[in-house]
Amino acid sequence: MSEKGKSSNTFDPDVDVQAVANGWFSYFSKAVGDNNVSGVVDLLLDDVFWRDMLALTWDFHTFEGKNAVSKFLDDQLKLFQPQPGTFRLVQDLVELQRPYEDIAWIQAFFNFDTSVGHASGIFRLVPLPDGSWKAHAIYTNLENLKGFPELNGPLRDHQPNHGKWAAKREREREFLGEEPSVVIVGGGQGGLGVAARLKMLGLNALVVERNERIGDNWRKRYAALCLHDPVWYDHMPYLPFPPSWPVYTPALKLADWLESYAHSLELNVWTSATVSSIEKETGDSGKRWSVNVERSDGRKRTFKVNHVVLALGIGSGIPRIPDIPGKDEFRGQILHSSKHGLATDHLGKKVAVIGSCTSAHDICADYVEHGVDVTMVQRSPTYIMSTKEGMPRIFALFWEGGPPTDIADRVNVSYPNHFLKFVHQRVTKDIAEADKELLDGLRKVGFKLTFGEDDSGFLLLAWQKAGGYYLDVGASQMVIDGKIKLKSDGPIKQFTPTGLLFEDGSTLETDVVVFATGYADARTAYRALLKGADLHDKIQPIWGLDEEGELNSVWRGIGERGEKGKDLSGLWCMMGNLALCRFHSKHLALQIKACEENFFGIRYPSGN
Repeated sequence: MSEKGKSSNTFDPDVDVQAVANGWFSYFSKAVGDNNVSGVVDLLLDDVFWRDMLALTWDFHTFEGKNAVSKFLDDQLKLFQPQPGTFRLVQDLVELQRPYEDIAWIQAFFNFDTSVGHASGIFRLVPLPDGSWKAHAIYTNLENLKGFPELNGPLRDHQPNHGKWAAKREREREFLGEEPSVVIVGGGQGGLGVAARLKMLGLNALVVERNERIGDNWRKRYAALCLHDPVWYDHMPYLPFPPSWPVYTPALKLADWLESYAHSLELNVWTSATVSSIEKETGDSGKRWSVNVERSDGRKRTFKVNHVVLALGIGSGIPRIPDIPGKDEFRGQILHSSKHGLATDHLGKKVAVIGSCTSAHDICADYVEHGVDVTMVQRSPTYIMSTKEGMPRIFALFWEGGPPTDIADRVNVSYPNHFLKFVHQRVTKDIAEADKELLDGLRKVGFKLTFGEDDSGFLLLAWQKAGGYYLDVGASQMVIDGKIKLKSDGPIKQFTPTGLLFEDGSTLETDVVVFATGYADARTAYRALLKGADLHDKIQPIWGLDEEGELNSVWRGIGERGEKGKDLSGLWCMMGNLALCRFHSKHLALQIKACEENFFGIRYPSGN
């Protein structure tokens, strides 16, 4: 990054931000409304970012630099026809921001309509040496489809219901005499969130959950599990946590909340049910997919639908266990962290936990607190930051006294990931300085640290790997104090009958080995469900960033863009933490609704 956000020597800290924002926006809205691409581009920095989520592309894109933005606008403005009279600057959301002494920008929100929807936007203007202001970042987002408002607030059901509600809910839940519009595979936060969004758009969805109860995907994990994201970041659509909710949510508490969420929003959920297969529909139903569902009592049902949402979580719950020779010779117990329950299961035994990220730290700390001899085996460097120092810096938008969640969500995603890398290099350095004593203590005992890609810390590790970090809530001090023993001096060569042998010839005697090594590629589970081997290779990468810095296929279709993706049309991916599912569940629901109403357009291709 060169000039973006850097304040010039002539910058006046007392500038009239309203006048600057209104002046720039007046030219911008006229140029966009007139399809005057050169006029828009004249208002931008040379290395501008424009990030769009569905509003002008029917996809997620980040365009970097004037040339890329110019081509995108030249291709898309005539298709989406932003309407000049609808552009409105949100006057009370215009402000001057100074994230660092040498960085300043004016941030402002705006609204506008296109031919198909109601959209919102954010722009950031930076000062130039000649006293002018130009945009270094623009974000545009589809908020709603024209003619299809969400069925809540004044559009809620106004009719009284005298004694008929229970029977009505039973018919709805069992889909007696009707078919769902959408089948959602998985009843975690992703599946429930998109089901709620679809319901508000008038689409019936069936959530198929393999566990006995909603929330069991959290309830059945290791007992020490607790969210490391703050409560203000984790609200779900339409039903936020109460103000007494703890900052960091225990997994069992979250599990109960998800169950109550499904009940309160009257979502149609089948528990103890599995989708055995998803097949191309070849009959005369006119639908795309045939979804076979089996329930624990033996009942089976096949649904013919146009849309299937795969909400199976990151890695789809399939454990990733390294192939280490000698497992059959080991006389102890081997398990993955997904199968680990209580530390008390291993009282009096020696335990080795393979891995050094979140689950590994949580499990090791739980063992220590129950008096179990535990060693963490670190195979690669890990990014560590304390929640005390890191969370208020990284999640400043989602903290006590922060903006409303819907505002925070849009500000949060308005920063393109390639730009955030630059910002987070500074944030990561600030956190590391605040955590100096902790990090020095870890280095002293041999813990291998990383600060992520180009020292950008937590963010890109999450986007690229969905792992590689630990947000410390106390376990790091246990490592420093030797309560959690550490083995970090070489790779594992093989199992022995009594433990592990390392490449350097050292050994570790242990009775139990817990692999806290993450989960498989999400596509593994998708392929297992999708019948037709010819379709398997057409599933695109799901997690990880593409060349534009956007996640590959999450919250969108899992096939290729354009004509090549037609074979998987109607198969969608939903995954992520609670915050990502809250915000992007609406994007997914809007795409499905647009398809159902026959005006979903052509996705703008990447690298165009």
